[in-house]
Amino acid sequence: MSNPLSSANADPRPIAPERPLPSDCCDSGCPVCVHDLYAEELEAYAKALAAWKLRHPDVDTAAATP
Repeated sequence: MSNPLSSANADPRPIAPERPLPSDCCDSGCPVCVHDLYAEELEAYAKALAAWKLRHPDVDTAAATP
């Protein structure tokens, strides 16, 4: 029988991207701002997390939510 925790260890839960600090943005109108990159990373993380949750329906993700 498969143990949900050992299965989760083989396929670890995605890690949320780190939010940029206010000082990370130079406010000079860069074509690609750190906030744009963060938004893209956050979207990719949300998709990866949703897929991971589908693969691990028995794992209690409430305790692991940041």
